[in-house]
Amino acid sequence: MSRAASGVGARAGAARAWDIRPRLRSTAVGRSRDPNVSLLVLVVLTVAVVALAVLTDSWIPLSAVLLPMVLGLLVLERRRFAVLVVVVLASSMAAIDGYDVEPVRLATLAVIVLAAGLLIFASHHSDLGGPRGLGEEMLIDLRDRLLTQSELPSLPEQWYAQALMRSAGGDEFAGDFIVAVTPTRTRLEVVVVDVSGKGLGAGTRALQLSGALGGLLGALPPHQFLPAANAYLLRQSWDEGFATAAHLSIDLDTGCYELRTAGHPPGLQFSAGSSTWHQLESGGPALGLLPGGGFAPATGQLRSGDALLLYTDGLVETPGRDFRIGIDKLLGEAERLHGTGWDGSAQRLLDRVESAHDDRAILLLHHR
Repeated sequence: MSRAASGVGARAGAARAWDIRPRLRSTAVGRSRDPNVSLLVLVVLTVAVVALAVLTDSWIPLSAVLLPMVLGLLVLERRRFAVLVVVVLASSMAAIDGYDVEPVRLATLAVIVLAAGLLIFASHHSDLGGPRGLGEEMLIDLRDRLLTQSELPSLPEQWYAQALMRSAGGDEFAGDFIVAVTPTRTRLEVVVVDVSGKGLGAGTRALQLSGALGGLLGALPPHQFLPAANAYLLRQSWDEGFATAAHLSIDLDTGCYELRTAGHPPGLQFSAGSSTWHQLESGGPALGLLPGGGFAPATGQLRSGDALLLYTDGLVETPGRDFRIGIDKLLGEAERLHGTGWDGSAQRLLDRVESAHDDRAILLLHHR
């Protein structure tokens, strides 16, 4: 292992290479609106309308609950809108007992029927997981293309790999993605990318970037890939035009690899001989920020029984907590994999350490 990180100095170097990410991301997240806040406001408004309708003896009609439902259909994605409709249904059904006038009871039942109809409408016409808009079918197609690009190619039987992506808040689009190719029978090229921002904005940038990186991956020598990706991002002039990345190039015959990172969390390697995990020392600036810049590689070899883990900061970064603590937690969970088997291990790690506040992507490669 020629450049495996060991000791305090190596860990500090990896931390400095990635430390720019939390500071830059905070500006992007600060401008984004939390959809949970919108849902909470509409739920409170619904409950308030129903309560006032009951307490004021019909000064405020129960049909006023249609207002938060219509607003919810415009601003909420499908799953959150379903929660709002359930609140409307429950509140309206409870309020029926407060009225003895038959027309009012019938009007309340009409509200319930309308709420159910809006829920069916949202379910059948919101495949993106968000409000409808022009170009929805095109975005669905682009999303499917991104998922297709993230599928791992077939590997020799002595290799096991699993790659997973999840978005923040259950959105259909995410800014984290994985692209993998096998340009030759004996070489695997993988890049794990985290685009700045969250939700649809980050997702559309990820769609564009994944296509560009998919064209570069395997077509260039490993040491030229991240510089070319950085130059491409600089030409885009996006408002939030940066991304972090981890690029792995590995010979499937020998297990020898090169890992380069750009403002990204450090890779982790499991050594079967010592049954321990350690961080890999590599580093470089995030993509799309500075012209030029070098990307120092971590080089080594995955021998029989060894494994390599790449991930995005959604698995280790939590608001108000140093990311190094998140890496230590991830390492602690990864140590349990050796005794439980490697198949499905990326899934188990994602379930144990994931954060609902950020998009996440993880890749685990194991030499059987």
